[in-house]
Formats: sequence, C-alpha cells, structure tokens
Amino acid sequence: MFPDRLRNLCLLVSDEARERRVKIVTAESCTGGMLAALFTEFSGSSDVFERGFVTYSNRSKEEMLGVPGDMIADYGAVSEAVARLMAEGALENSRANLSLSITGIAGPGGGTPMKPVGTVHIACARENKAVMHEVCYFGDIGRAEIRLASIETALEMIRKQIP
Repeated sequence: MFPDRLRNLCLLVSDEARERRVKIVTAESCTGGMLAALFTEFSGSSDVFERGFVTYSNRSKEEMLGVPGDMIADYGAVSEAVARLMAEGALENSRANLSLSITGIAGPGGGTPMKPVGTVHIACARENKAVMHEVCYFGDIGRAEIRLASIETALEMIRKQIP
C-alpha cells in the first residue's frame, strides 16, 4: 500500500520511539489518516502509536482538537497557526507525548495564489519542548504525491523530536 521508502522510514521512526518509550498521536487533515495507517501497517505498532485524529473539516478541528473557530477564520485551515494548534490539541486529547499534525491543499482544486495546491503545514509537539513547524510547497505534483510527500516530511520531523 505504501512505497518501500516510507515503510522503511516509518519502521525506523517506530524503532527509535520504542527505544525511548515515546507514544505518538497524529492529527491529519489533507492526508486523511494515511500517516496513522502507515504506523499501523506493522505488528507491534501499539507500542508507539497511541491514536490518530482525522480532522478533515474545520468543525472537526474545533471539536476534536480544540482549535478555535476564529483562528481558522482568521488564518485559514491551512496555516502555521492552525497546524501548531492541531498538534497541541492532539497532545492534550491523548495519552501520547509526541504529536504530529498535517494540514494542506492536496488538490487538484482548492488552491489560491496565496496558498497554491501543494502547500502543506506540518507541526510536531512534544511535552516540554517547543512546537516545531514546517511549511512545504510541493507544487501541483498530483494529489497522491502531495499526500505521500507530506507523510515523508512528517516522519522526518518526528525523528527530530524523538531524542
């Protein structure tokens, strides 16, 4: 289901998290739970993967993660502010100690000149650490490729926060 490069990277992340007793939670919008699905591809994933939130709609971001509606209205669902709040909300609403959020425009429609298709915000929160954020401009490379590239970037970000 997933390319070998992502499967191998996820196994590496899972092994590192297991060694350090890190539990991971995801909050996904444009990837629709694909990162959670990748984590759960492997036996023993419950050692590191605590849960996943698929918060595709703005209302679900509010209800499940506590992202204020006015924040979404002011900055847009695809923004640094919302990605950071999604990561913080996932951490607060789970028993994990590391969270990852993804929100973006996978296309083929929905882009604007300010936020073109392929714009993705990724944030990672860890107890007692500053929230990391990265914005990616993958371009209009196709919906599936944008989603897979987002997952790869997210896994790399998790690796930076595990130690």
